[in-house]
Amino acid sequence: MFYFIRHGEPDYSEQNTKIFQGFGVHLAGLSEKGAAQIKASAQDSRLSRADIILCSPYTRAVQTAAILSKELGTDISIETDLHEWLANKNYIYEDDETAQRAYEEYRRQQGIHTSDTQLWEEAQSVRERVTGVLKRYASYKKVVVACHGMMIQATTGKHHPDYGEIVAFDLETV
Repeated sequence: MFYFIRHGEPDYSEQNTKIFQGFGVHLAGLSEKGAAQIKASAQDSRLSRADIILCSPYTRAVQTAAILSKELGTDISIETDLHEWLANKNYIYEDDETAQRAYEEYRRQQGIHTSDTQLWEEAQSVRERVTGVLKRYASYKKVVVACHGMMIQATTGKHHPDYGEIVAFDLETV
């Protein structure tokens, strides 16, 4: 069984400054509130005795995994394909306005392209990327995955989770 946990509330106070421009925004860690959210989530019995914690390479997810690792006594493995949804599927940075428009279009169209010119990552692509990682860990009994809201929603087909929210996922349902 896999247990997705959305990272805690991030601290984007330095966004668009210093090295936090463009993809640098993914270097932002958790706020104090976000760290507290994850410490509280770590007490959820569904996470106890996990075999491994997988996480996205983005700092907010790595910090989430680090807190969980300390609280649960479980090792971490960073998986680059557990990154968040992409405003540009070609891994080209989009400015904040363009990324926001892409996000709104993604939401309106429920993650499905209606035109060949749309560059954002479709929900099906996110699901395939994530399940490709999870299949490598299918032999584990319990896996915690510290990651991102849109990624969880696209993979599970459920709601967009709150910060620190845990969503159970059975790979066999894919």
